[in-house]
Amino acid sequence: MRFLRVTGCFLLALLAFAGCQSPVPRDTATPSTLAPGTAPTNPTSASAVAAAYRDHRDHVWVEGAGTVERLLRDDTKPPRHQRFVVRLIGGGTILIAHNIDLAPRVPLKRGDTVSFRGEYIWSEQGGTVHWTHRDPQGGKNSGGWIRWRDFIYR
Repeated sequence: MRFLRVTGCFLLALLAFAGCQSPVPRDTATPSTLAPGTAPTNPTSASAVAAAYRDHRDHVWVEGAGTVERLLRDDTKPPRHQRFVVRLIGGGTILIAHNIDLAPRVPLKRGDTVSFRGEYIWSEQGGTVHWTHRDPQGGKNSGGWIRWRDFIYR
């Protein structure tokens, strides 16, 4: 009887511990505890992307959010990029090119909600946001990020 009690307690403790583990290894992303001003604070930030598209602007820092509509093949030519299309909350789509040589890959699925900060480059298809990672040299407005679930990838 004591053996069953000890075994049962061990299994309960093991299940409780397993339930507390992060779905993403801690060495690949950081919990979403960003300093003020580094996370999207304005749900209409997609209007900045829309304005940049309308005005054919390049090299503009933007923040936005939306739903992953398509996962594309990685760009494997160095520097390597994870590529995906996001349908913005305010409408329209944008290509995100996330440098996976400088930042961890985001384990996205179609339909996931993400928010991002990066540098916008205009194109007829809606534009591209890149620099969604920390700046290895400390410039570029502190770099960008992608927020997925409760993790920040930069």
